[in-house]
Amino acid sequence: MLTIKQITDDTENVIRGLEKKHFKDARNAIEQIITLNNKRKAAQNQLDHNLAAVNSLSKSIGQFMKEGNKAQAEAAKNNVAEIKEANKTLQEEMDSAQREMTELLYTVPNVPYPEVPEGSDAADNVVVKEGGWRTELPQHPLPHWELAKKYDVIDFDLGVKITGAGFPVYKGKGARLQRALINFFLDEARADGYTEIMPPTVVNQASGYGTGQLPDKEGQMYHCQTDDFYLIPTAEVPVTNIYRDIILDEAQLPIKNCAYTQCFRREAGSYGKDVRGLNRLHEFSKVEIVRIDKPEHSKESHREMLDHVEKLLQQLALPYRILCLCGGDMSFTSSLCYDFEVYSEAQQRWLEVSSVSNFDTYQANRLHCRYRRTDNKKIALCHTLNGSALALPRIFAALLENNQTPEGIVIPPALIPYCGFDLID
Repeated sequence: MLTIKQITDDTENVIRGLEKKHFKDARNAIEQIITLNNKRKAAQNQLDHNLAAVNSLSKSIGQFMKEGNKAQAEAAKNNVAEIKEANKTLQEEMDSAQREMTELLYTVPNVPYPEVPEGSDAADNVVVKEGGWRTELPQHPLPHWELAKKYDVIDFDLGVKITGAGFPVYKGKGARLQRALINFFLDEARADGYTEIMPPTVVNQASGYGTGQLPDKEGQMYHCQTDDFYLIPTAEVPVTNIYRDIILDEAQLPIKNCAYTQCFRREAGSYGKDVRGLNRLHEFSKVEIVRIDKPEHSKESHREMLDHVEKLLQQLALPYRILCLCGGDMSFTSSLCYDFEVYSEAQQRWLEVSSVSNFDTYQANRLHCRYRRTDNKKIALCHTLNGSALALPRIFAALLENNQTPEGIVIPPALIPYCGFDLID
């Protein structure tokens, strides 16, 4: 969440940033936060003053008793009792203001960086780069859901039988290709210096609040009500929460972690032709890269992460483009986000396969993720970053569609050592 210092020191820029994200009533929300903070500070100041008075009076009571001045000692005792009673009210006022302020801060999104383009939705995102090459497909190319059935690599109907729509069953060479992609992505991450983590796929409420999925995306997460646990929507949640309530040494930064997990999203309200097949699932596999960094290096880390994802798509020989998301299409928690999309020749549309985001101090403030500077030993908030490297379903779909030939699906050379075959036929 936003820090109070950020809000009070740079109020107008914070409001303008929230308006760029199309956050409703930005000025009203920020003014409420400032009012509650002033109320909290006033109560705290009076409480500190009263505590000092109590300490002074307590010392005087002993002195009065030594001097035999019982009347003054008794008066001082009564005064102490009155102040302590008033302190209870002040403490309640301070706690109430802090609680209201924190609850309100949880509902306010992160402020975008100045370079984030203006815009209200995906149509206003800015394409910053295109790469790869488009393949010549046979006449009347098939979409991946038909190719999956033709070559018996995914059974969508069986997934419906076992669970429901959005839970596909990978079979035979389809399962092997899925596993090949996972291992390829993890090996590439390890080669780039990421430490592999195997985290839980179920998290508690504190973890959801720490990375900003709660309360913003509560309706999109699968909730285990009896235990009050949540199925993770991305490995970002458990991996970033490793550093909740931690003070790191500056020499440890940047921390680079990667993780393969299953991910679970309710995708409430998603209907129509754009959700067919693997385009939008409730359960899917993903390799995530996560960084914890110091502020002055986080933009460099972001560029390195973008280069990492781009290299993966180049090795898979898929046509891709990189978009800088506009304010209205950014996530609740990000300060700067780039999406990677691959082109589906059969569907004639772009498919998002990765978002790589810098969250500045927003998540770190929620997490109390801090580091100790080497030069002056002061404690400061870290920056957090993450990205998909990569989400598998749409990569799988693009590989099927873009590599279809009359003989079968041709496997990119980079994946052949991982899956053990060069053709799905």
